[in-house]
Amino acid sequence: MSLDHPHDSVGLDRLNRLSDRSSDIIERLRDQVYAPDSRKRLNIRFNVKTAAEMVGRTEKAIREAEAAGKLTEPEKDPKTGRRTGYTLAQVNAMRRHFGALPHREPNEDPLVLAVQNFKGGVGKSTLVCHLAQNFALKGYRVCVIDCDSQASTTSVFGLNPDVDVDEDEDTLYPFFRHGGPSDLSYALRATYWPAIALIPANLGLYDAEYEFAARMARESDFVLDRLRQGIATIKDRFDIVLLDPPPALGMISLSVLRAADALLIPAPPNNIDFGSTAHFLKMMSATLEQLAEVGGARDYAFVRILATKMNDNKSAHAAIKRMMDAVFPEEMLQSVLKDSAEIDNATANLGTVYEVTGPGARTETHKRCRAYLDAVGREVEILIRKTWPSHHRALEMEGLL
Repeated sequence: MSLDHPHDSVGLDRLNRLSDRSSDIIERLRDQVYAPDSRKRLNIRFNVKTAAEMVGRTEKAIREAEAAGKLTEPEKDPKTGRRTGYTLAQVNAMRRHFGALPHREPNEDPLVLAVQNFKGGVGKSTLVCHLAQNFALKGYRVCVIDCDSQASTTSVFGLNPDVDVDEDEDTLYPFFRHGGPSDLSYALRATYWPAIALIPANLGLYDAEYEFAARMARESDFVLDRLRQGIATIKDRFDIVLLDPPPALGMISLSVLRAADALLIPAPPNNIDFGSTAHFLKMMSATLEQLAEVGGARDYAFVRILATKMNDNKSAHAAIKRMMDAVFPEEMLQSVLKDSAEIDNATANLGTVYEVTGPGARTETHKRCRAYLDAVGREVEILIRKTWPSHHRALEMEGLL
């Protein structure tokens, strides 16, 4: 094909028309997902048996506390008169009453965990959202900081990045600018999940990359540790801070590496993603060494690799997973996040597996997927608890330390 003929070429006008048509489709989809009456709510409920297991007390103890007026009874269905179940907020009220909240002690720092890989499509944002909700179900106070301008995590937590999020007021962008706020409190947003707060993102956050690069030569210390300093201003409110960085090696990703206390690296077991993860580790090591010369060395409480999107029916996946276990014997998590239509379906509806209710939550497929997610959450939770001396005695009693 000759590009000398205008009718054979794809010029700017045609590209603009393609962009406009794409934008129209995106707007229609957003109108459906973010309809005025579709504000996200947490609809999961727990019967008294499940609530007792979550709190670590007997059903009798819960009933007695309700009878004494120390706990609020769950609502009843006006038609049947039966209890509708406890909300997560009510379960946390039980934990508070019985002294069973798993919070760290005030003199201990929250664990700042970055879910990091410079390659996209490895399940990074999916993992952040499910981990956050898994920890919230257990009673931890969680802050999720969306550092990715694609804003997938922001969308899952019910905010339309194009409408509900102002880049000049609601994201990290103002904090990264010269003369910006000195405290990250301005950006914290409560979510429909009790105990989960969010600092959202949108496309405007991408501009911070350019401003960071421009300031790097003049204020390298300030730029590199700005996010870490910001997290320090809000850390007293949380037990766990989860960072969802961009899938690229840029200034924001570097600041995430400097801010994190621990790293979780999602890596699907296929040749391309395994190779990318190996390159990521090599780049990260070299980058951190260079950054240490400027801002001092940073040590991590733990660095773990999680096999994601694992398909047991693919022999190549099994072979590469065995290789990953051999190459990273101490770094691989024992649990695996398997490829699941449950996760795909939930993500398509801008939700998570933990938010599924009704008949969909009772299928064997859902239960298996939930078990995979719970296993990952449990293993990461133990690693986090090991960083808090106040949890060591309990961990020893559980045979985990």
